[in-house]
Amino acid sequence: MKKIQILGTGCPKCKLLYAHAEAAVQALGIDAQLEKVEKITEIMKFGVMTTPALVIDGVVKSAGKVPSPEDIKLLLA
Repeated sequence: MKKIQILGTGCPKCKLLYAHAEAAVQALGIDAQLEKVEKITEIMKFGVMTTPALVIDGVVKSAGKVPSPEDIKLLLA
């Protein structure tokens, strides 16, 4: 099972990234756990300075932008 984390304080871009990640997971039909990480102290542990950020299995894959569902599918494959 993939673990996907969306790092962000709940801004509109963070919510959009969560929706895109959800769409990518559904389109691929994979088993994944989606989690929002909203605490600044937790976000800082990843070394991320700009949100939103996308983390897959503990690795930061994107920060400071909102990748499309298609881009996220490529990162998950």
